[in-house]
Amino acid sequence: MDMGALRRRVALGMAVLSTSGLLALAAPGTAQAAAVCPGRKAATLPFSTGTVHVFRRGGYVCAYTAPKNPGAKRTMSVSIQARGNRPVVDRGRYTRRAGPVTVHAGHRCVLVKGAVGGGSVSSGWILC
Repeated sequence: MDMGALRRRVALGMAVLSTSGLLALAAPGTAQAAAVCPGRKAATLPFSTGTVHVFRRGGYVCAYTAPKNPGAKRTMSVSIQARGNRPVVDRGRYTRRAGPVTVHAGHRCVLVKGAVGGGSVSSGWILC
């Protein structure tokens, strides 16, 4: 094999390695940003200033609250309570979302609440 062919093969190999390395670095961040909660969407609870998104996977329930107009910091909260247990709550001043919060509910009903600013929603007992 002459030196020109060897250089071309090395250059091609380096290009493939560089491209695969860049894809490996970019893919995990994209996947994590897209999936706030694992599982299938079980409920959407809209209210005047935002929406609570509820997901279920196995015996776990996950939820987060998103504002209608993200950007400005404001008080937000989300909570899930499996029947017979205490609620798991995330409350604070956020720009994009409160949560996610996750509980193990098994086959029990859950109570989901969310709020953004002055608006709020409560699901009542769901996913029984």
